[in-house]
Amino acid sequence: MARLRPAATPDGTPAKDASDLDSVRAWWKTLGGDGFVVLPPPTRSRYTQSDGHEDAAELRAVRGLATSTSFAYWHWQAHQAFDRSGALKSELMLYWGGDHAAVAAGLGDGPAGFRVVDGGPQGAFRLDRVTPRDGAGLPDPADPAGVRQFLAALDEPVDRTRLPFLYRPLTAAEAAWLHDRLHDPLDPSGTARFVVSLERRDALTVEETRRLLDVWTERYADRLADWDAWRAALHALLRHDHEEAWDLVASLGARAADVLGEVPSERGLAVLRDLAVPGDLGRAGDRATITAWLTAHRAVREPDPVRAAAELAAELAEHGASEAAMRALATALTSAVTADRRRATGADHATGRLFDALAAVRFSTDERLPRELRVAIAGLARDHVDHVREEAVRLGPAYTEATGTDTADALAAADRYEAARDELLAGTGPDLTLGEGVLRRDWHRYRTLTAADVRWLRAQVADPGTGVQGLAYCLELLLAHGVATGAEVEALLPRWKKDLTKRYRTTYTEWRHPLVTLTCLALDLDHPAAAALTAWWSKPRPAWKNDLRPLTHLGAPDEAKAAELWDFVISGAHDVGQLMTWVLLRARLDGEAPVLVADRLLGTPGIRAYVLERVLIGVADPAQPLWHYAVDPRSRAWWRRAQEVADHPGLSAEARAIGLRTARDHHLIRYPDELRPAPTEAELAAARAWIAAHAAHAAD
Repeated sequence: MARLRPAATPDGTPAKDASDLDSVRAWWKTLGGDGFVVLPPPTRSRYTQSDGHEDAAELRAVRGLATSTSFAYWHWQAHQAFDRSGALKSELMLYWGGDHAAVAAGLGDGPAGFRVVDGGPQGAFRLDRVTPRDGAGLPDPADPAGVRQFLAALDEPVDRTRLPFLYRPLTAAEAAWLHDRLHDPLDPSGTARFVVSLERRDALTVEETRRLLDVWTERYADRLADWDAWRAALHALLRHDHEEAWDLVASLGARAADVLGEVPSERGLAVLRDLAVPGDLGRAGDRATITAWLTAHRAVREPDPVRAAAELAAELAEHGASEAAMRALATALTSAVTADRRRATGADHATGRLFDALAAVRFSTDERLPRELRVAIAGLARDHVDHVREEAVRLGPAYTEATGTDTADALAAADRYEAARDELLAGTGPDLTLGEGVLRRDWHRYRTLTAADVRWLRAQVADPGTGVQGLAYCLELLLAHGVATGAEVEALLPRWKKDLTKRYRTTYTEWRHPLVTLTCLALDLDHPAAAALTAWWSKPRPAWKNDLRPLTHLGAPDEAKAAELWDFVISGAHDVGQLMTWVLLRARLDGEAPVLVADRLLGTPGIRAYVLERVLIGVADPAQPLWHYAVDPRSRAWWRRAQEVADHPGLSAEARAIGLRTARDHHLIRYPDELRPAPTEAELAAARAWIAAHAAHAAD
């Protein structure tokens, strides 16, 4: 759809030839009112939801709006719903903050020709075009938006708790419509969506599969996985016993693992075993490969999940597989037995979660499993054991019906786990290759370090195989707790120019770029490498590091560094940790608690209030400061720091009020279902009682 001007008439109505983007922008300008504002359409600087919430805080400050003002926005990633001509090619996700009802009322139904769908108090709103359907519910094949919406509805699973997901059957009209899209001539890029929808129901025919194989291998000969429908096509080829499928499997390697698990065979099992077990180069299977290997092994060799997992674990241990591989097998085992239980009993998702939690607790001390696997399962069970105790007592007979285990046996399993937990988990840690959001969930566990924790963290830093993210995670903990040494500097010097000078975005993490942390450590130790590291930060290239350079001033701090940081802080430049660095630096120089330094800054002209409030909470514990550039409402670490600020007797009333407000806005209070791991009822009750006590105190 071409983008033409003008975008709108003087009253805000979209012009006749306006693009979808023009229409949305014209409507967007009309929104806002008492207690509700919308942020301007995004640029690349608003890339994520965190950026959106930061922009909203700044907008409210600039306009003098109350901090309770609700808001809506979309960010740059969501903006990719529009193509270059301004046509809407997917749903536009509209994010928000504040009161859900106020946002829903403020957005309304959407602009003419579009609709806004409310995702609920814990979801985003979704904007899309309104499209026509025929009497059978089928779209016009020439209507891109209608086809997209139709396929999206078909591809919404009816059961997400099993793998592969389960989809509803097609009607005869729907099946015929999809098959009609695969008539000659076949365009693989244009037909991918239809191929996927059909094969999710094992509906591609032998003849269709044969033709798809030809166009796939011809068009994507050297890049097989670039075709969006390659998994569906490979699934159909294996299902129809096409010999050519095995050449494709060999070319695709580990990427084909999940498909091999869905179409199990002896031949596929052998391939999965080779992919999962470390070879001469130290290669080891990822989570998808391990899961598929267990699935295929059960299908063709050993149906009992515990015996099957024990056999696979023994083979992994024999060949020196990584902790990550064993963790993947642990997750695959508990998921498999839970899926078996649900299929046998027809249990719903909530009941399945009860069984999954109990399975992790029980298997962690099950002597049928090798120790290496029990250690991995014990890590999973750590977040489940309190739930097992609580639910077994609360539900009583209903718990027995749900899990097949009575209360006494469940409590005994929890006792066995807790007796063995410390010994099993000593010297272990999280999978450092997981996403930052997952790793952050474990951050609060390291507020204090045991001797075993220190040994594990040092081992990861010394391991040449630890990636940049893992080094950032481990080195930050060692330095913040004051136990980093010259050994860590020496371990990283061979890697710093090759690996650590790479850009690593840390805007969503509690830790800094590892080269920042390494430089601070070298400066604190007066290590000979400090000069070379400092010189690298002073070079003009690469440009990405320039914002982070001031963060290195926390190493060997002095008044000159403090002054440079302060000039940056009051300049109004975008803050990625500079204010927190100044607060921690000033506290070191003056020998006082950082939270007191932050408190004294409240109300200082030139400092953004929302940045300072985040710093106030983040530095509550100087042995583990929280470097995320916005308060993370899903983090236990932020919740506990907010409580401590609210209860700190040495802080001003204004600072304590900020802590209390931050705690009230935390998901533990507002959206507990959003937390991972899920809170227990006891945790929820304690949090609510704390809030209530502060409310009562304020009333007095």
